[in-house]
Formats: sequence, structure tokens, C-alpha cells
Amino acid sequence: MTHLSRRALLAAAGATLALPALAQSWPSGPVRIVVPFPPGGSTDALSRLLQPHLQAALGQPIVVENRAGASGALGTALVARSAPDGNNWVLVFDTHAVNPALIPTIGFDTERDLTPLLLFGTAPMVLTAHRTRPWRSFAAMAEAAKARPDTLTYGTIGNGSLAHLTMALVGKAAGLQLVHVPYRGGGPLSVAAVAGEVDMPIATRPAIGVHIDSGALMPLAQTGATRSPSMPDIPTLVESGVPGIDARAFWGFLGPAGLPAAIRQRMEAALRSALAIPEVRARVIGLGIDLDPQGEAVFGPFLSAQIATWGRVVRDNAIRPD
Repeated sequence: MTHLSRRALLAAAGATLALPALAQSWPSGPVRIVVPFPPGGSTDALSRLLQPHLQAALGQPIVVENRAGASGALGTALVARSAPDGNNWVLVFDTHAVNPALIPTIGFDTERDLTPLLLFGTAPMVLTAHRTRPWRSFAAMAEAAKARPDTLTYGTIGNGSLAHLTMALVGKAAGLQLVHVPYRGGGPLSVAAVAGEVDMPIATRPAIGVHIDSGALMPLAQTGATRSPSMPDIPTLVESGVPGIDARAFWGFLGPAGLPAAIRQRMEAALRSALAIPEVRARVIGLGIDLDPQGEAVFGPFLSAQIATWGRVVRDNAIRPD
């Protein structure tokens, strides 16, 4: 064995032995979780729910910082460009998978510049009709839409949102010509939905579920391939005669690329421990998330598939951001 190869082996062995020590020494100061949306949304609520438990597990202050803009891309860029020292993380929503195609000048590589640490879970969207409209099923709505093309409206949280892209697929698959009405976020959509401004609001249950429960909105179909445990009585689009649709919002936790394994493992363990607390689990499910924590081995391929799927829809329909 040459002197050089012995030195390389010793260095590698030293690095391996240093991993547990690194996990114990990190973090040595405050840890930031960037929420790339305004306060009040599901990503903000989830981050603040986890914050005290992560703080107790890691022994350092956990700072939740809202950095909104560009459908979550601005805040995510801060983390993508940060040093891989474990001090900066981001909690993303499904716009994360759409942004690469929707915003060509995003300024970072969504797959190469970030570490997909943990997928918290997913949730289908719900296509609804205002109670003043006569349809009580997707089939009845589709019949009315075919009789009067380009007159029925659907509302979403914004142009290029997952709901918008999903309805573009639905329109093509079911032969419907519907009119898209984009709002600037879940709050404005919720207000418009209950007021009956649009025929069919479509969003996740956290955004419009209260109006479904009150009877102001009538659920027509959910967008997952299978029925969500939180909405077992609402049929899927596939069951309603629209094949090939599996559109689910998702919530995920990412850090910059190049994070040492010890830091990844300790943060993931802290997140999983927090999610295992019965009160925390119940509140996460209460947000409308079908909680099913999955690590990098699952989250990475899932994210790549989402980016490919929705990027293709953006390009095929020439969708542009607001």
C-alpha cells in the first residue's frame, strides 16, 4: 500500500468516525426554517406546530421565517444558496414542483441544489360547486358544461397553481371548455368561494373545507387517484369518469445540497419524533394532510416525478405565471 493510499484511507476512516461527533455538536446555534409563503397558510401552520418540538430535540432556538414571493421560489432560493451546515431549511408546498417550468428565471436547480429530507404527506384537492348551482355530481356539471362551452367558471389560488394545472388536464380528458378564474392565494379564493363568485372553487381541504362542512360548497370530486381517508365519501375524478388523474398537494422539508449525513439523520429523526406525538399528529391531520412521513429515498423520486408531470402540463398548455 502506498503512502498516499494509506493517508486516503486514514482520512476516510477519520471522516466516518467524525459523523457521530458532528451529529452531537450540531446545531451550535439557531436553526432557521424558511416558510416561503405569508403567515396563515398550511406551510406556516405546520412549521410553527413543529417548532417547539424541534427546539426541544435539538437544544437550540428554531426560528420560523416567512419569506414569501414567486409562488414559494424566493424563500426556497435562500435555502438552495445557503451553506450545507444544517442551519437553514425550507418547508415547501406543491408549487415547489411547478415552479421550475413556470418560472424559467428561478435562479436555482430544484433537484440538484436541495436535499429532499422528508415528505410529510399529501392531500387531494376538492372540486366543489357553490350551493346555489344545480349540480350535485361531476357528471351533472360536465353535462351542463358541454351544453354551454366557455361559460362555467372554476376558481383557484392562482395562475399556474396545481389546481389550475389539474383542471387543464380534466378539461382535455373530459372534453370540457371551462373558464379559469385565478385568485391571489387561498384567502381571496375562500372569500370568493363562499360568496358564489365562481361556479366551482377547487382547492385543498385546508383552504375550503370549512365551507364544505357548512354546506356553502357541495363537493363534486377529489383529485387523488384514491379516496383520501379524510374525505372517504367524496368520489375521485377517476371514479367520476375522468381517467389518469392523480393530483395531490404535498408538504415537504428540504435543506441545501451537500448536507452531511449526520445532520440529515439527526434532523429527520427530530422531525419524525415530533410527528409521532399524538397531539402533533392529530393537529397535522387536522390541517387536511394525509400524514405519511417518507424520507429522502422516497421523497426524492416522488419530487422528480412531480416536477416532470407538472412541467409537461405547463408546457403543453403554454401556462404563464400571473
